[in-house]
Formats: sequence, structure tokens, C-alpha cells
Amino acid sequence: MLDQNQTPLLDALITNVKRPHAPFYTPGHKQGKGISPKLAKTFGKAVFRADLTELTELDCLFTPHGVIQQAQQLAAEAFGASQTWFLVNGSTCGIEAAILATCGDRDKIILPRNVHSSVISGLILSGAIPIFINPEYDPILDIAHSITVQSLAKALQQHPDTKAVMMVYPTYYGVCGEIREIAKLTHEYNIPLLVDEAHGAHFAFHPELPISALNAGADLTVQSTHKTLGAMTQASMLHVQGERINIDRINKALQLLQSTSPSYLLLASLDAARQQIALHGKKLLTETLQLADRARNKISQIPGLSVFEYFNLDKTRLSVTVSELGITGFQAEDILEELNVIPEFASLQHLTFIISLGNTAADIEQLVKALTTLAKEYSKNLTPFPSPCQGEGCLTARDEVIFQAEITERSPRQAFFAPTETISIEQTINRTCAEIVCPYPPGIPVLMPGEIITTTALEYLQKVQAMGGFISNCADTTLRTLKVVKEG
Repeated sequence: MLDQNQTPLLDALITNVKRPHAPFYTPGHKQGKGISPKLAKTFGKAVFRADLTELTELDCLFTPHGVIQQAQQLAAEAFGASQTWFLVNGSTCGIEAAILATCGDRDKIILPRNVHSSVISGLILSGAIPIFINPEYDPILDIAHSITVQSLAKALQQHPDTKAVMMVYPTYYGVCGEIREIAKLTHEYNIPLLVDEAHGAHFAFHPELPISALNAGADLTVQSTHKTLGAMTQASMLHVQGERINIDRINKALQLLQSTSPSYLLLASLDAARQQIALHGKKLLTETLQLADRARNKISQIPGLSVFEYFNLDKTRLSVTVSELGITGFQAEDILEELNVIPEFASLQHLTFIISLGNTAADIEQLVKALTTLAKEYSKNLTPFPSPCQGEGCLTARDEVIFQAEITERSPRQAFFAPTETISIEQTINRTCAEIVCPYPPGIPVLMPGEIITTTALEYLQKVQAMGGFISNCADTTLRTLKVVKEG
């Protein structure tokens, strides 16, 4: 057992901050001496003194043998992994590395269609062929959940040469699938289960939370430590266990994907966040769960609002349905921001809030007060919004929009690198898409390279945009044009 009180990387950074010396290395601001006065005034000078490079005492991220190695070993033990890597390029690079480490050109990987855009990037980089399976879907609430054991079993029977399975756990709405059973089934084919656990870094530290991916048997998981724990934005971790993952390929993939000038502020925040949650996780998360329960109970009593519930849900994730008020989630988000409450993201029917160890009782009271005001004062003044599953204005993430997309013979990589042309949106029907197109957040692509563009998909994107959503990743976010693969 390692001493989780230690913070070797953070301690080494503190020592180097205090050491008097003449710096002739990057970064150019030289521990804040050359930083913009406006930046120094806004954030203070101390943070810039800690913005150091890979000095000898601070170890090397790509070939760690000192304090980074020690910090990663402590994290591996705390999170239940056999080996852990610190990520400074977010979970995005971890997801990409997971695919590169398990799949080569034309190798098959089974995954749900409601994956994050980083997975599509991983497919493009690796050349892997996606075998998409439909997640469970609630057509009333317009929420996609997780894949099922039955759908995975069918896909594995049809594609026994698959190299890996990936699942999202939890989803953006906090839904957790049958991960134990999925891991068991995947391992019957002697292939690894990869998990996008970006929003579940806290699971291992409280018995009332869903089981962590590693404890459920996953071979590799990627967690955004910054999303639900106390690390800085962009600081994440990749964990592995067992013998199904090639460690050398993970190392090589991360060398391709991570910066050669990693931020030690981010790295040190991972070290400190691990110490905090390892030592005090149960207490902190008990308080967090109590705040979440308080919010859920009070909001569920507000007329016109309802709180999303599911049998296996991360209770720190709070989704509130606002469509019964006659407004969209996008409109509700604008109103709440005027009341100084900012959600994680809005969708057509819902607002989703992340309640973490950084929230306070005052935050919850402000949230409840704002939603009460929204329900009482604003809905009557807004144009009624038809339920997304009723009437002429029907707008959902229907199976034929996202979950039944047709992949051409081109892999996402081939379509991405193929000769392309940009044409008007009206001319793209039945053409092969050459770019990623998705409403963000949560960053689930509606179109990706290699997919056939359908009328339904375009109508969905245009309606999301018309109702206040934001379309990202594509070159023309106005959706007047799209890039397609040249024919002939």
C-alpha cells in the first residue's frame, strides 16, 4: 500500500518554484517576470512562477522515472488500476490513444452511435471500421442511454473478428449501463472493453455511486479528472488493468497525441486531486450527494418541471425537463444565465447540471430559486414549445436521425482524407459526408466522415440550430454548406 498523503509531483514543483536561479529555458515569461501585467493583475503572480517546463527534477511525461512516475503509481492504486497515465490534452487524447492501441487500419471496433466526437477522431487516426450499435433510447424524453448486453451480443456474433468494444459510461445525462455484463461478454471473445468514463472519475470513492468501470471489469478507462473532481480543466487520466491492453502501444499512441511541452500546472493538479479524493473522497462525496438529493427533491416540487430519473443513475448529475413550460432547454438556459445560474448544457427539452465536490448549499439554493422564478414568471411570456414527440413540430434524436446512419465502404479515415468538395446543404442528400457535424455540448456527432447524408439528419440539425443550439466541428457552422467526398 502506498501512502496516499504524498504529492510527489506537486512537492517537486513547489521546490522548484522556491529555488532562486536564473532561468534560460522555456516558457518565455520566465516564471512570470515577462508576463502581461494585465494577466498578472487578474490571476496573481504565483501561478506563473509554477508554470515550468520539464526540468530534471520535474521528470518527463513521456518517459517518467521520477516524480511523475511516482504520482501516476499513487493514482493507479487510488483508482484501482494496474497502470495510470496523466493526460494534459484532456480525455480526448486518451480516447484516441485507446483506439490506436487496440485497432489498426480496417480493424473493427464495436461502439454505440452516441459517442463523443473524440471517438470519431480516433477512428480517423487509426483507420478502424466502426460497427455501431444502437443505445437504448427514450423517445418521450429524447434521451439516448447506454448499449445493452443483447445488442452487443448480436454485434459480436455478426462480427467475431472485432478487435475491441467501447462504451460510454456514464452518459452525459448520468445513465450507467450494464457494464459488468458487457465486460463479461466482451471478454468471452478475448477482446478488451474500452470505456469512455469521462464523467465518472468520482465513482470509485463512494458506495452510493455507480460501480467504477475498472471495478466492473473494464480493461481500459479514460476519466476527465477535471469534470467531477478537483483537477484543472484539460487534466485527465487513462487507466488500464489486466493483460488485454498492449502497454507499449498506449505509450506510443500518447507520444503521438500529447504535447511535448506539458503544463506542470495541469500535472500537479492531477497529483493534488488524487490525494484529495483518496484521503477525503467518501466525506466529500457524501456531502455532494446530499446537495444533489436536496436539489432533486426541491426541484421536483416546482410545477411545470420534472427531474430525470433512471434505475442506474449518477445522482450527482441533475437533468431537469423544462418543455412542459412551453420553452426549449436553450431558452431556459438563456433565462437562467440572466439569473446568474449556468448549467452544464442545454438540450431541446432539458437542462443538465453537474453537482460536484466544489458546489455549496448556497449554490443549490440559488439553483432552486432560479428554476422557481423560471417556472412562475417566464413561461407564460414565451411562445409555447410543442413537445418534441408530439405534433407537427416533432423533433427528436430519432433512430433514423442518429442511430441508423449508413456507413459507406469508406472508413472514416478514408473519407476524411479523400478529395472533397464543399456544396450547398440542399445538394448533399445521399452524398458521403467528409467532416464531423454535431450539436455541442454534448459533442455527439449527427454526421461523420464516411456516412451517407440523409434528409432527416439535415432537418434535425437545422431545427436544433433554429431553436438555439450550436453546431460545431464542421467548417461552416451556419450549415449553409457541407464538405462531401468527391464522386467519380
